[in-house]
Amino acid sequence: MLKDRRKFLQGAGASLGILAGAGQGVLAANSGAVIAKSPNGKPLAGVFPIGWTPCKADNSFDADAMVKQQQFLNRGKVAGMAWPQNASGWQTLTTQEWHSGAEALASVKGDTALMLGVQTMGFNIPASQAYARKAKSLNADAIISLTPPGASDADVIAYFKALSDASGLPIMVQAVGDVSVDSLVALAAAVPAIVAVKDEAGDPLERATDLLRKTQGKLEDFSGGGGMTFFAELELGFLGTMPYTGMADVLQVCFNSYRAGRKRAAFDMFGRFLAFNSLPHANEYVMKARGVFAEDAVMRSNPAPASGVPAGGGRRRGGPVTEAHKAQIRLALSTYLKSYLVTT
Repeated sequence: MLKDRRKFLQGAGASLGILAGAGQGVLAANSGAVIAKSPNGKPLAGVFPIGWTPCKADNSFDADAMVKQQQFLNRGKVAGMAWPQNASGWQTLTTQEWHSGAEALASVKGDTALMLGVQTMGFNIPASQAYARKAKSLNADAIISLTPPGASDADVIAYFKALSDASGLPIMVQAVGDVSVDSLVALAAAVPAIVAVKDEAGDPLERATDLLRKTQGKLEDFSGGGGMTFFAELELGFLGTMPYTGMADVLQVCFNSYRAGRKRAAFDMFGRFLAFNSLPHANEYVMKARGVFAEDAVMRSNPAPASGVPAGGGRRRGGPVTEAHKAQIRLALSTYLKSYLVTT
C-alpha cells in the first residue's frame, strides 16, 4: 500500500510539473481550436465513453442492453459514445455480434454521436473496411481504430487510408504501443479524415504539448485511463476524454463547465467523479446500480494480451463485487451524487 501511495504521489507531482511547464502557449494554441464535426453536424469533442458490451448471465450478447446503454447516454446529454474498443472486449466479438451491437446503438443514438470501432483481429484491412462501410451505412458519426501493433509508419498510414476510403467518415486514432508523437503528426497529415487521437501510447499529459504544437491544434487530443486525469488534461488543451459509461454524464457536466469558463465548478464536479471512483468496483457495478443493466449482466473483456494489443475492461480490484460493495456504491449515488446526476 505504501508503495502504491508513493507511486501515486510521484505521478501527481509529475502531472503538476507538466502543467506548470506547459505555460500559456499550448493552452492559447488550442483554446481557439476548431472542433471537428461529423457529417451529421455533431461535435466530435467532449465525453465519448467506451461502451460496455453487456451480455446475459450465460455470456450471450444482449442487444437490448446495448440499446439501454445508448439511451442512458442520450438522457445524460453525453457528447458521444465509442464501441467496441478495449473496454468493450472487442477481441471477443463475432462478426454477427459486432453487427448486432452497431445496429442496436444506431437505432437509438439520438443526440449522442456514435463512433464505431472498426479494428479486427489481425488488423485485416478488408475486414476492417467492411466494418467501416457498415458504419457509414448506419449513419455513424465517426469511426475509431487502434493502431496496428508492430506496424511501420508507412503501414499504419496505409491502414488508416484504407479505412478512410471505405467509410468517408471522420476518424479517431487510438494510439497504443510505441507510436510516437511524430508518427501521429505524420499520420494525421497523410490522412485528412483523422480528426482526433485517443493517446494511450505513452503518458498523454507528457505528450500533449508536442502533439498540439506540432499539429497546430488541428488534431484533437483525447485520453482514456477511465477519465482519472481529465481536469489536468483540460488544462493542457485536451478536447475530450473516453472513460467508462457509468458516470459519463457527470464528466460531461465537468467538460461543459470548463469550456464555458466556469473552471471552479468544473473542478468541483471532477472531484465528485474522483471520489466516486475511489470506491472498490465502482465502474463494474455503477451501470447496474443506476438501473441500466440487469443485476446478472456480464461485461465482455478482452483475453490476456498475446501480442502488442493491450487487454481491456473495467478497473477491476481483486475479488468479486460483494453485497457490501454494492451497498456502498448505491449509498454514494443516492447520498452524495443524486443532485448532480444528469441521467435519471
